[in-house]
Amino acid sequence: MNEFMLIFRHQDGGKIASPEQMQIWMKQTMEWIEGIAGQNKFVGGNGLQFDDSKVVRHNGVVTNGPFGEIKETLGGYVIVKADSVEEAVEFAKGSPVLQGDGNTVEVRKLAKGDGVH
Repeated sequence: MNEFMLIFRHQDGGKIASPEQMQIWMKQTMEWIEGIAGQNKFVGGNGLQFDDSKVVRHNGVVTNGPFGEIKETLGGYVIVKADSVEEAVEFAKGSPVLQGDGNTVEVRKLAKGDGVH
Protein backbone atom coordinates (compact mmCIF):
# COMPACT_ATOMS: atom_id res chain seq x y z
CA MET A 1 0.00 0.00 0.00
CA ASN A 2 1.26 3.48 -0.85
CA GLU A 3 0.73 6.87 0.72
CA PHE A 4 -0.60 9.83 -1.24
CA MET A 5 -0.77 13.50 -0.34
CA LEU A 6 -3.98 15.29 -1.30
CA ILE A 7 -3.05 18.97 -1.68
CA PHE A 8 -5.86 21.51 -1.51
CA ARG A 9 -5.51 24.42 -3.94
CA HIS A 10 -7.97 27.31 -3.66
CA GLN A 11 -8.68 29.70 -6.54
CA ASP A 12 -10.50 32.21 -4.35
CA GLY A 13 -7.33 34.04 -3.30
CA GLY A 14 -7.73 33.04 0.33
CA LYS A 15 -11.01 34.89 0.87
CA ILE A 16 -12.30 34.49 4.38
CA ALA A 17 -15.61 32.69 4.65
CA SER A 18 -18.29 33.71 7.10
CA PRO A 19 -18.27 31.91 10.47
CA GLU A 20 -21.39 30.02 9.39
CA GLN A 21 -19.76 28.92 6.12
CA MET A 22 -16.62 27.86 7.97
CA GLN A 23 -18.65 25.79 10.44
CA ILE A 24 -20.48 23.99 7.62
CA TRP A 25 -17.25 23.41 5.70
CA MET A 26 -15.44 22.10 8.80
CA LYS A 27 -18.30 19.69 9.57
CA GLN A 28 -18.23 18.40 5.98
CA THR A 29 -14.46 18.06 6.10
CA MET A 30 -14.51 16.13 9.36
CA GLU A 31 -17.18 13.78 7.97
CA TRP A 32 -15.07 13.26 4.82
CA ILE A 33 -11.95 12.51 6.89
CA GLU A 34 -13.92 10.20 9.21
CA GLY A 35 -15.04 8.23 6.14
CA ILE A 36 -11.42 7.71 5.09
CA ALA A 37 -10.33 6.95 8.68
CA GLY A 38 -13.16 4.40 8.94
CA GLN A 39 -11.37 2.46 6.20
CA ASN A 40 -8.10 2.74 8.18
CA LYS A 41 -6.59 4.80 5.33
CA PHE A 42 -6.20 8.25 6.89
CA VAL A 43 -2.60 9.06 7.87
CA GLY A 44 -2.80 12.75 8.82
CA GLY A 45 -3.08 16.28 7.54
CA ASN A 46 -3.41 19.93 8.38
CA GLY A 47 -4.50 23.31 7.11
CA LEU A 48 -2.05 26.06 6.18
CA GLN A 49 -2.18 29.64 7.46
CA PHE A 50 -0.74 32.87 6.09
CA ASP A 51 0.36 34.21 9.49
CA ASP A 52 4.13 34.21 10.04
CA SER A 53 4.85 32.84 6.57
CA LYS A 54 7.91 33.50 4.44
CA VAL A 55 9.14 32.49 1.00
CA VAL A 56 12.81 31.58 0.64
CA ARG A 57 14.09 32.08 -2.89
CA HIS A 58 17.24 31.33 -4.83
CA ASN A 59 20.40 32.91 -3.40
CA GLY A 60 18.89 33.12 0.08
CA VAL A 61 16.41 35.92 -0.67
CA VAL A 62 13.59 35.85 1.89
CA THR A 63 10.27 37.64 1.33
CA ASN A 64 7.07 37.92 3.32
CA GLY A 65 4.24 35.81 2.10
CA PRO A 66 2.59 34.14 0.42
CA PHE A 67 -0.37 36.44 0.76
CA GLY A 68 -4.11 35.85 0.41
CA GLU A 69 -4.29 38.31 -2.48
CA ILE A 70 -2.64 35.84 -4.86
CA LYS A 71 -4.87 33.99 -7.28
CA GLU A 72 -4.12 30.46 -6.12
CA THR A 73 -3.38 29.44 -2.54
CA LEU A 74 -2.47 26.20 -0.82
CA GLY A 75 -5.09 25.61 1.84
CA GLY A 76 -3.79 22.40 3.37
CA TYR A 77 -3.28 18.71 2.82
CA VAL A 78 -4.13 15.23 3.99
CA ILE A 79 -2.15 12.03 3.61
CA VAL A 80 -4.01 8.83 2.84
CA LYS A 81 -3.09 5.19 2.31
CA ALA A 82 -4.27 3.74 -0.99
CA ASP A 83 -3.65 0.68 -3.12
CA SER A 84 -3.44 2.83 -6.27
CA VAL A 85 -3.53 6.40 -7.49
CA GLU A 86 -7.06 5.71 -8.69
CA GLU A 87 -8.16 4.92 -5.13
CA ALA A 88 -6.48 8.10 -3.87
CA VAL A 89 -8.30 10.06 -6.61
CA GLU A 90 -11.60 8.63 -5.39
CA PHE A 91 -10.81 9.95 -1.90
CA ALA A 92 -9.94 13.35 -3.41
CA LYS A 93 -13.23 13.50 -5.33
CA GLY A 94 -15.10 13.53 -2.01
CA SER A 95 -13.24 16.54 -0.62
CA PRO A 96 -15.45 19.50 0.35
CA VAL A 97 -12.70 21.76 -1.02
CA LEU A 98 -14.05 20.96 -4.49
CA GLN A 99 -17.25 22.86 -3.72
CA GLY A 100 -15.34 26.08 -4.41
CA ASP A 101 -15.35 27.21 -8.02
CA GLY A 102 -11.91 26.56 -9.52
CA ASN A 103 -10.57 24.74 -6.45
CA THR A 104 -8.58 21.56 -7.00
CA VAL A 105 -7.16 18.65 -5.06
CA GLU A 106 -3.76 17.58 -6.35
CA VAL A 107 -2.97 13.89 -5.75
CA ARG A 108 0.74 13.07 -5.32
CA LYS A 109 2.32 9.75 -4.39
CA LEU A 110 4.81 10.07 -1.55
CA ALA A 111 8.30 8.82 -2.29
CA LYS A 112 9.31 5.69 -0.43
CA GLY A 113 12.54 5.43 1.45
CA ASP A 114 14.09 6.39 4.72
CA GLY A 115 13.81 10.11 4.13
CA VAL A 116 16.04 12.88 2.83
CA HIS A 117 19.46 13.24 4.42
